[in-house]
Amino acid sequence: MGATFELAIRWLTTIVGGLLAALSAIAIYFTTVLLRTAHKRGELVPKPEAIGLGAVTDFFDTLGIGSFAPTTAYMKLRKMAPDSYFPAILNAGHALPTVAQALIFITLVQVDPILLISCIVASCAGAFIGAPIVQRSPVRLVQGIVGVALLIAAALYALSNLNLMPVGGEALTLPTALFAVAVAGHFVMGVLMMFGIGLYAPSLVLLSLLGLNPAAAFPIMMGSCAFLMPISSLNFVRSERIDLRIVLGIALGGIPAVLIAAFVVKSLDLVTLRWLVVVVVLYAAALLLRGAFFAKAAPAEGKPPVVP
Repeated sequence: MGATFELAIRWLTTIVGGLLAALSAIAIYFTTVLLRTAHKRGELVPKPEAIGLGAVTDFFDTLGIGSFAPTTAYMKLRKMAPDSYFPAILNAGHALPTVAQALIFITLVQVDPILLISCIVASCAGAFIGAPIVQRSPVRLVQGIVGVALLIAAALYALSNLNLMPVGGEALTLPTALFAVAVAGHFVMGVLMMFGIGLYAPSLVLLSLLGLNPAAAFPIMMGSCAFLMPISSLNFVRSERIDLRIVLGIALGGIPAVLIAAFVVKSLDLVTLRWLVVVVVLYAAALLLRGAFFAKAAPAEGKPPVVP
């Protein structure tokens, strides 16, 4: 029994080590593409406001608040970019800070490696399909989906504060039928991530409802996002619906903030902050949904073509 357990631990360590090595390689390649594209576009200088935005949102993301909804709300209220740019900015800007989170935390919790890898692959497949759909979608459709995403995020924040989130079970793996549900769910979440709907909270809810230990859900959540965000953002950074000055600013501010939150602060009482986020996010959602359903049609948003 002891030998079998030791073999399982070695197998898990090998798989996790391979995942982290692959993730590091993907992050390096993504960074290279991002910097080259920004240089060609003349957008290599990050916006100072975006640096602060990335620092704040990724600091609290590391502590459990989430980054997509607060970032979307801030960009909407400050009119930092056209609404149709939001999905690309969210995924590309928070990609590298999310990789930093994964490299720090993914080895801390044990979970079935087959379930971990399957959910990561499924979410990446969903992102691969979803990214071009977002880029071709009408502005009003993007506004509507992002607005609904903010409403869902606000509801999840409120449920978390009221202790109404599913508590989960003790399992570190799932039986075949529930395993398939988890994988299919992460495929759908990968598609929705491309529209700016964060994966962390829906993934935690789904896996907890399926009986997985909530602690074991964290490597799956972080691994899925850390892989799919830089991979899918390779298309986003080359698209017209993006501002790379904001993307670079979020990344530049976000990475050190992740390190501070993970190694220095570690935990905070976030209940009051979540209620504040709920209010701000609801207001931003109302603005987006008004634009999607009630505003007059606006000229198409775009940018000059990329210099080859």
